[in-house]
Amino acid sequence: MAAKKVQLLLNKTVENLGIVGDVVKVRPGFARNYLLPLAIAEKPTPSKIERLKAAREAALAELAQLRKDREGLLERMHAVTVTIVRSCNDQGILYGSVSQRDIADALAQAGYDVGIRAVRLSQTIRRVGEYHVPIQFDKDLRTDITLKVDADRVLEEAKEEVEIDEEGNPIEKKQAGVGGIEGERRRGRKGEAEAVSAESEAKPAAETKPETPKSPKAMKKDKAAKP
Repeated sequence: MAAKKVQLLLNKTVENLGIVGDVVKVRPGFARNYLLPLAIAEKPTPSKIERLKAAREAALAELAQLRKDREGLLERMHAVTVTIVRSCNDQGILYGSVSQRDIADALAQAGYDVGIRAVRLSQTIRRVGEYHVPIQFDKDLRTDITLKVDADRVLEEAKEEVEIDEEGNPIEKKQAGVGGIEGERRRGRKGEAEAVSAESEAKPAAETKPETPKSPKAMKKDKAAKP
């Protein structure tokens, strides 16, 4: 059975929990190990709540201004494209990966300081190409940007098309039946044997000469010669 939550008054704003002056309910372990030892929260009383009333109003005004700034930032980011250049092999697979920090830094250099946590990257980027990356502050404050990952050099044309999985690794194509060159050799030898057999069946059998009957004199000589 889960432990009963305890009620505390926040002396400071805690992200995803509440702002200064809020009375919140938290798990006993979180309160005992973090909030109470660092004086981030304390047990609420009417006088303490009143003492933090002004700080709470200031925090609410700050949050309202922050939301307004973020809304304006998202409007400016509509249809934004940023480019990151990376080293890769001839198939476009990166020597490393592109992380949330890389994207946040690229956006900051372009004039859009969103911070790392706003970059919602669903999977690590390990290949050159074009990607759509969500930028989200709150549930209702979100937009998508276009990220282009370019190679730091001109890539050579691949001799054979290589399929890539979601992690950016090449997919090995399986041969049907007996695989590879050895399989082709076996199939070639089998075809040659079948052709030779068909050719042999098509040739008419060699005609045999009929045996010449012996004369009566020759037959008598054969009987006399026998012991």
